[in-house]
Amino acid sequence: PAAPFAASFLAQGGLALLAVGVILLLRAPPVVEKRSGGGRPLSEIMRQPKFIASVTAALVAYGLMSFVMTAAPLAMVACGHSIGDAALGIQWHVLSMFGPSFFTGRLIARYGKEKITALGLLLTAVAAIVGLSGLSVAHFWIALVLLGVGWNFGFIGATALVTDCYRPEERVKVQAANDFLVFGSVAIASFSAGGLLSAGGWDSVNWLVFPPVAVALVLVAWQGLRRRSAAA
Repeated sequence: PAAPFAASFLAQGGLALLAVGVILLLRAPPVVEKRSGGGRPLSEIMRQPKFIASVTAALVAYGLMSFVMTAAPLAMVACGHSIGDAALGIQWHVLSMFGPSFFTGRLIARYGKEKITALGLLLTAVAAIVGLSGLSVAHFWIALVLLGVGWNFGFIGATALVTDCYRPEERVKVQAANDFLVFGSVAIASFSAGGLLSAGGWDSVNWLVFPPVAVALVLVAWQGLRRRSAAA
């Protein structure tokens, strides 16, 4: 067919319109907040080591997930696998992204924010190792599943860490800054994935995972040590 993916895009557009209709029917009560001043300047908050560590971990977890996820189905088709295999891999990946959310919060409460964030980053690195280990359908699928779980632990854990960085009156502007940085990195990662895959191949995509993960792990570990030292 001239446009083999037209039905997918039309279905996605229909779901988006349906979501808009549901949102328009929502009548949420206005949020009333007690005003206690505007808090510290955003620049001061963003200079905190714990903010730098948590936001770096969040943008690495989300940015790398988007980067590898975008490249993976293209790489699968380029390696001779079917579009159906690539689609099924993404389906398992998405399930792995959100399925663990049923217990991620309890894991964070039990083991701590830093440990779960670090586990997510490590799983992202393991996904890249699997991706470098072979080009079979199984290699791609396992890598995508690990990538999804890694995103869940890494991003949710890092987002929980961000909540330690601000006072109640600073919440809106800090969360806005965090979202801008994280989703800005996601946009850059998504746009660059195809070009980097075309220029360097699937192996290059996976090798690029390790440096950001290493930086984020060092910062998260450092923040964990700071927290324990302060509590001692």
